[in-house]
Amino acid sequence: MFFQIASFLLDVVGGLLTGACLLRLYMQWQRVPFGNPIGGLVFALTDWIILPLRKLISPAGKWDLSSLVAALLFQVLQYVLLLVLIGAAAAWAWLPWLVLFGLAKVAVSGLMGLLIVHAVMSWIAARSPLSDVVWRLCAPVLRPFQKVIPLLGGIDLSPLVVLVLLQVVMIVLGHLQAGVMR
Repeated sequence: MFFQIASFLLDVVGGLLTGACLLRLYMQWQRVPFGNPIGGLVFALTDWIILPLRKLISPAGKWDLSSLVAALLFQVLQYVLLLVLIGAAAAWAWLPWLVLFGLAKVAVSGLMGLLIVHAVMSWIAARSPLSDVVWRLCAPVLRPFQKVIPLLGGIDLSPLVVLVLLQVVMIVLGHLQAGVMR
């Protein structure tokens, strides 16, 4: 029971901080302005680690590598703490793979969350700075699907299709990560 609680809490905290770093990276890559509630939250959660990292790591074009490094560091810390809790000395060799799968899972679950918020906001036709930011973040992912999936009764089903595909990706990542631990 203790391990389940500790693992859950590490997943929540690690996922939140990793997700915030990845969202910061994605927002900068998409040139989404940070002067909105989402941007304020991302800055509040990540400035304390990203600003010092920027002194050491310069951006590569549109990519803020300090955000990516911070996300990786949070995943490394999360899995190191988990390995210490379970006392799995043999699993240390698999730490890089666990971190990469964990990072991918956080990115996919974050995108799924954005798509769900986007879909709900599109149904209620809420016009706010928040809906514009969510739309700008989801548009690059949805656009290819919207080209091939017609509107049905005026409803865009592309978020549903993308969510189903992302859930399949999550299943695959989960099995790959579990396979690494065997």
